[in-house]
Parts: sequence; structure tokens; C-alpha cells
Amino acid sequence: MPVMRKPPSLSRRSLLRTLGGGAALGALAGCGVPAAYVSPGDRAGADLSARDKRLTWANWPLYIDTDDEDSTKRPTLDAFGKRTGISVDYIEEINDNDEFFGKISPSLMNHQQTGRDLIVISDWMCARFVRLGWVQEMDRAKQPNVTEYLDPLLRSPAFDPGRKSSVPWQSGITGIAYNRRRVGREIKQVSDLWADDLKGRVTLLSGLDEAFALLMQGNGVDITQWTADDFHRICDQVEKRVHSGQIRRFTGNDYIKDLSSGDVLACQAYSGDVIQLQADDPGIHFVVPEEGAELWSESLMIPNLARHKANAEKLIDYYYEPEVAAELAAWVNYVCPVPAAQDVLASAKDKETAALAEDPLIFPDAMMRGRLAIARDITSGERTEFAKRWNAIAGL
Repeated sequence: MPVMRKPPSLSRRSLLRTLGGGAALGALAGCGVPAAYVSPGDRAGADLSARDKRLTWANWPLYIDTDDEDSTKRPTLDAFGKRTGISVDYIEEINDNDEFFGKISPSLMNHQQTGRDLIVISDWMCARFVRLGWVQEMDRAKQPNVTEYLDPLLRSPAFDPGRKSSVPWQSGITGIAYNRRRVGREIKQVSDLWADDLKGRVTLLSGLDEAFALLMQGNGVDITQWTADDFHRICDQVEKRVHSGQIRRFTGNDYIKDLSSGDVLACQAYSGDVIQLQADDPGIHFVVPEEGAELWSESLMIPNLARHKANAEKLIDYYYEPEVAAELAAWVNYVCPVPAAQDVLASAKDKETAALAEDPLIFPDAMMRGRLAIARDITSGERTEFAKRWNAIAGL
């Protein structure tokens, strides 16, 4: 296996603008969500894959391996092309879930092609696409690697039972990051954020979909089946702590700067970001609280009327080969959805690459896995009310 290097300090998730998630669907609701629904029989288009060896793939920036000498080259993707003869038009055009929703929703709701055969969006947004009937079910008979190697924790989210319409691209954990050296003790629970000596030095994530689950877990809630009462209870608690000055502010990925500078001592954070922060400051720790943390994914989906569905399915299955998944994981440093890739990395001759196999933020150990859960998504009926309340508290 070749030596694999970590990505630049700016992570893919650092480009997210967590907007709370209400605007785009609200606009669609104004057009009439029921009318936008596409029935199963109207989702497939003529598949040109057999004679047209190409596909178009829309992804986020900094979310695939690149060559050290030439950033325009993507080793795993280039290898797929050489093996299959399929040319991939790879477009780094997704910078925000809602923004991308707004870009392609007119085509999907009007039963038109999007010009994309494969997209990667966050699972809470995937839930909308599934509810609206805007994506096609995949043929798992043509995806033996997905069937065999997909992490059991990710196999059947509430929005897509059995993962018929989605396959995780990369996964991650929303937990707590803190500076152990500056705090002077371990943080083990969500309630530790409310200690008196952390007053004014704590931040929470501003996006509703990014923030709510971990806070509910701090209350002992099973986030796979949380209720409206659970949601309003955390809002009451957060509102109180904002008024008391315990919470410094709500952030996007700018928590990275605050934590690095010492302005903030503890915060809600994404596991993939902390791996990069630790390279510069080993005093920064990431913790999955004793009450649990949220496991999330950003998933591959095939939109309606895609012209190269079979080619897209083949590409997805390629990335579930353990050797390919290992090469990708060593570059992007998120939780790998292919646990079998751990043994591949462990056998690498390069010590730095082999060490990644022992990183629990890429391959969570058994104890950590036992505390991870995928949150029930916010339904379309709940979203307007919940986003309004949360955004008022977060100052959005």
C-alpha cells in the first residue's frame, strides 16, 4: 500500500454553513410538497450505462483523496477509471445541504434530469429526498461489497430502512472537544459543559440538525425515538444557559479557531476536525460522552432520471472494497463506513499510515461503538416549528 498523507488543515466539514435547515424545505412547502412527490414508477430513466461509459458525481470539496504532487489527480477515482473504463466527471459543487437542495430541487420536482448521476449529502437531508421520492433504489445484487462490508451501525437508519436508496460515503461523530491541559481534568459527560469554571468558555453548534441529538443524549434520551417534549426540554435548558452566560456563542466550524486559541475550553465538535487539531495540539481531546453521542453520515444517492445508474452503482461498490476504503480513510480521516478497512491499514508498511488503524475516531472501538446512535430525523411537519425555536435561541 502506498504512503497515504493526511489532508490539509482545512477540513471538508469546515466549509459547511449550518443554517438550521428550514429555509429550503419551507420554500418547497410553499409550492406544495405533496405535488412535489414522485411516485416509484416515475423515478427511473433510460439507463445508458452499457454503451455510455461515464457518470457525473457531485460531492463536497476536500472529500476524496488527491495526489501529493498534483491535486487534480484523485488516485482512487483514477484507478476506478482504469479498471472499468468508466470516465467520472467529478464536481466539487456541494458547499451546503440547503444550497444544493435549492439548486437541484426545481428539476426533481418537475420530473426533469438533474445532470448528475450521483450525489453526496448529509443524512438529514437524504431523509427529505427519500420522503419526496427524489432518489432511486439501488440494485444490491450489483453491489456485493456494500452488502458484505457496510458497517452494521449504519445499515438501517429510520429514514431509509435497509439503506435501499442511500449508501454512506463517510461517517462521523458529534461529540465534545476540549483542551485537557487548559481545563485541568477530564470531561466525560455532557453535563460537564455546565461546570462553573467553564462559564463563558463553552460553544454549541448553531445548526439545529447538528446540535440537538447530543444535547438530548445528555438528558438520557434515546435519540432513535426522541419526542417533541424532548426537543423543547433541551431548548429550555439551552436558553437558560445562554442567559446565564455559560454558553459563549453558537458556531459553525469556527469552533476550531476558538478551541485552538484557548478562547473556548470545551465545545460541541465533529470527530474529523479534532483529528486534525490534535496534530497541532496534542492537548485537545475528543470525547464520546458516557451518555452517548450521535453517529452521522453523508451518503451517496442516485437522483431520479439519472442516465448512468448502473455505472453509479458500480462506483459505489468499488469504494466499499476494503483496500479502496482504507486508502480513502487514510486521506479524509472521518469514521470509515467499512470496518474491514482497519486491517488493511494496520498492515501498511508506513508507520504513520498503520497508526491510523488504531485511531478510534476513524475506527471506533467496541466501547465507543456501544455509545453511538443515529438520531431519528426531524420530520417535515416538525421542522418549521423546531427550526424557529432553535434559531431564535442560537441567534440565527
